[in-house]
Amino acid sequence: MNAKEILKILKRNGFYEVRQTGSHIRLSNGIKNTTVAYHGKKDIPIRTVKSIEKQTGVKLIGKQQII
Repeated sequence: MNAKEILKILKRNGFYEVRQTGSHIRLSNGIKNTTVAYHGKKDIPIRTVKSIEKQTGVKLIGKQQII
């Protein structure tokens, strides 16, 4: 799963870009915040994806096929 897929899922779930510093995009839904490192098509490690899930409360694993 790469950053583009994660951003797409999070935006569908009410998150929006707050700011971007270099390759790091800060997202918020007004209550919860997270940062996603955007490095093109490079896959994000599973541990990082699980951390983003925990921070946002949005299930990411298993949703990449739905995109």
